[in-house]
Amino acid sequence: MVRYVLGVLIGVAVLVVLFGERADLVAARHEFGHLAVGWLAAAAAAEGASLSAFGFLQRRVLGLAGSRVALPGLVAVSLANEAIANTVPAGPALSCVYRYRFYRQRGATEASAGWTVFTVLIAQAISMSLVLLLGVLVAMLASASIGGAGIAAVGLVIVVAGGMVLARRDLVLRLIGAGVRATRRVTGHPGDAALARIEVALARMGEIPLSARSTASVVGIAVVVWACDFLCLLCGFAAVHAAVPWRGVLLAYGAAQVVSALPIVPGGLGIVEGSLAVILAAYGIARVPAILVALAYRLVSFWLSITVGWISAGGLAYRARRTRADITQRG
Repeated sequence: MVRYVLGVLIGVAVLVVLFGERADLVAARHEFGHLAVGWLAAAAAAEGASLSAFGFLQRRVLGLAGSRVALPGLVAVSLANEAIANTVPAGPALSCVYRYRFYRQRGATEASAGWTVFTVLIAQAISMSLVLLLGVLVAMLASASIGGAGIAAVGLVIVVAGGMVLARRDLVLRLIGAGVRATRRVTGHPGDAALARIEVALARMGEIPLSARSTASVVGIAVVVWACDFLCLLCGFAAVHAAVPWRGVLLAYGAAQVVSALPIVPGGLGIVEGSLAVILAAYGIARVPAILVALAYRLVSFWLSITVGWISAGGLAYRARRTRADITQRG
């Protein structure tokens, strides 16, 4: 709870310092009650499409690894994954563990499950870098400025590095194995049996084929995940009756996603809202509408997503308990 309060206070502080007018925040609070409900529903549909695409991304990668998991279950785990990643301390790491366990419960091997988590993370990083790179290029071309060249270079480096990781994942897997063995020498853990299982899983992960065509398809699906979430933001503009600053909106979106990944508060709560509103205002949108757009977007992409996500997590946990109970009774 302290981290959430801290995030909100930081976000408000960013808005107040950079906008310099508390009256803008008060005005935004009053205007927030006049949002177009239909466009909020459209934003929710776009966010749902994004999470569904994330489920399809997992299904595609699992299929490449030789495992078959039904899409509805993967969409449900995508919703739960979003809630865990955005609300629990160390949420991104725990959400990866959560997905790994779900894959294993649905019949995926240790190698397939671990390879899927690894590949999805890299694909997400590459696709987000592509989105950010495109946003920077659009902003640079529209303003005839080279101010974003540094960001564009960083995005390009991430794209190239991510592609190299997928292409030469055998080297990464060997590095992970070396790290596990070094940890064992220092701490005594994992034990012999666990270490053997890890090494076997890493070896099998290295044997899973990933062609250039498959890599492109995986990254392409990951781009769709971000594109649908970006559409949610665009619907936020319509919900608050604000014009879209096309030359800077994609850059603002990409920067906000990068900020949300910083391990300050879960989900970048408060900080994302502040940074998104500030960048939008810098590209010509009035300050009050900029704040409203940021709040409307986060109302759907953060608050609604984590609410539905925890419901999904509860449903999955209930189903798992019922399955274990049925197995026990039959036994």
